Amino acid sequence: MSEHHTYKKLEIVGSSPTSIEEAIENAIDECSKTVSNMNWFEVVETRGHIVDGKVAHYQVTLKIGFRLRYS
Repeated sequence: MSEHHTYKKLEIVGSSPTSIEEAIENAIDECSKTVSNMNWFEVVETRGHIVDGKVAHYQVTLKIGFRLRYS
């Protein structure tokens, strides 16, 4: 067995009408349905949608790091 790990990063965008935190959680939850061995995330961008002078929706761009598994 190898003594090192190799990781790959992918970029995803989560959204929520409620909060930045929920946008992060939504993105990770959806990503976990198809990506295994996720180890960490990095928020690289935060933005939102404004309607009538109020925040209507949050969007958060994440980089997800996951460990590659070798056969």
